Amino acid sequence: MPFKYFGKINFTPYTKVDKFADYLQKGKLMGTHCKKCGEKYFPPRADCIKCLSDDVKWIEYSGRGTLHSYTKINAAPKGFDDIAPYILGVVDLEEGGRLISWIGDIPDDDIKIGMEIKVVPRIFEEIEEIKLYYTIEKP
Repeated sequence: MPFKYFGKINFTPYTKVDKFADYLQKGKLMGTHCKKCGEKYFPPRADCIKCLSDDVKWIEYSGRGTLHSYTKINAAPKGFDDIAPYILGVVDLEEGGRLISWIGDIPDDDIKIGMEIKVVPRIFEEIEEIKLYYTIEKP
């Protein structure tokens, strides 16, 4: 599946980490691991920023982490205004790395910074522009 299915607006038609979308489609949250220095990356990187090596391998992330921060979006940017209001969260992943994602079916009052969460890969069938994404859920 092309990387373009990962977002409504995508300025990266070609990328060395396009397998990320393929893995999401299979329900896997994947990052990269530098074979030279051991640094791990999520989101995945094709080149290590620590040692500049391009010798990386794919590794699966558990999706477990803690909620670092969150915000409710009422006035959404163009392309997302049809789904506002929505809540975005920033997650520190257990294996390292950080991501931003929609918060799933967690009631607003239950969302707390520092809470344990699980990031779950999803596929949208109903929305043409976005096919692959992930949500923040309770474990």
